Amino acid sequence: MNKATLQEIETRFDKDVERFANLETGQATTLDAVWNMELITDAISSLYPDLERVLDIGCGAGNYDVKLLQKVSSNPDVTLVDLSLPMLERAKERVGALTSGRVHQVKGDFRQADLSEGKYDVIIATAVLHHLRDDQDWETAFRKLFRLLKSGGSVWIFDLIEQNSAPLQELIYREKYGAYLTNLQNEAYRDHVFAYIEHEDTPRPLVYQLELLAKVGFKDIDVLHKNLCFASFVAFK
Repeated sequence: MNKATLQEIETRFDKDVERFANLETGQATTLDAVWNMELITDAISSLYPDLERVLDIGCGAGNYDVKLLQKVSSNPDVTLVDLSLPMLERAKERVGALTSGRVHQVKGDFRQADLSEGKYDVIIATAVLHHLRDDQDWETAFRKLFRLLKSGGSVWIFDLIEQNSAPLQELIYREKYGAYLTNLQNEAYRDHVFAYIEHEDTPRPLVYQLELLAKVGFKDIDVLHKNLCFASFVAFK
């Protein structure tokens, strides 16, 4: 696979901080971005009224953490992980203004990051796991997420997915999602988005990820929302 390196991905995101810091739109290319952010943060704040520690992998500019901290009163510690230093600095600035807890930033890939096991109530993983590559990479990453959580902790995922069926992938991704991107701007924009997804991303089907979560030990796995080639889901330790 001639896929983008982590350095290439980091460079692209370094240049796009303010777009990813917009709470009103989220990432426009992502279907139901704002709706899923509200859903996931509503669920976390409801299920964890005494939230103590949050880990956000691929945090970007910190939108999910900002939204979550607007809904909880427990002043949790927040650990932010991202490849992009400008994204991390923006996230830490925003998050630090909303909690008296410790805000810790970690620059790098969460798979190699030195993070304490059995520590976190909640892990947020939005628009990040699609950068994983082969089956071993996916399993290693999911096993690490499991180890990082406390008993009763949970991982909340929202991401680009593939379909198991090639004909359905053609319909849902190429045709339906392609039409959405064209309507958002034009066909050139659609082709641009498709090109960088092809270069950077290796999404896996929703069913593949749900089964892998169960394989590495998660329980009470639930789908929260799916719209075409995007889905949100949760799993508990």
